[in-house]
Amino acid sequence: MSIETGYRLADNSRQLRRLFDERVRGLGLTGPQARLLLSLERHPDQNQAFYAERLEIEPITLTRIADRLEDAGWIERQADPRDRRARILHLTDKSRGIVTRLRASAEALFEEVLEGFEPAERALFAAMLDRIAANLAAARQPQPEALHG
Repeated sequence: MSIETGYRLADNSRQLRRLFDERVRGLGLTGPQARLLLSLERHPDQNQAFYAERLEIEPITLTRIADRLEDAGWIERQADPRDRRARILHLTDKSRGIVTRLRASAEALFEEVLEGFEPAERALFAAMLDRIAANLAAARQPQPEALHG
C-alpha cells in the first residue's frame, strides 16, 4: 500500500461527511447537530467532554451545539454526579422521532455508497474497517520508550 491509500481514505471520509451534512440539512439540522444526536443515541449518558472528543470539536463548540439542541427540546443536560462542573447529555422523548429519521437517512446514504457490493463484500469491508479502527487505536496508545544501551 502507498500513501495514495491514505489519501483515498481521507478523501472518501470527507466526501461522505459532506454528503451526510447535505442530507441532514433537509431535516432542519446541521451536520454537527445530527452527529451529536446520533452519538447520544449510540453512546448515552456521557458528559459534554466525551461528545466533544468523539465529534472532534472544541468543547465550547459542543456547548453551542448543545445549547441550540436544548433550546429546541431535543436534548437535556443533567449534572454529572462524578464531576459537579460537568453536564451529562440525554436525548429527550421529543428527539426520538428526529433520531429515527436521522438513522434512516444515514442508512439510506450507506446503501447508496455500497451500491453494487455483494453481502460478502460488505461483511469483509466492515471487518477491514474494524481492523483499521483497532490499528488506529493501538497507534494512539503511548509506546514504551526503547531501552538505551
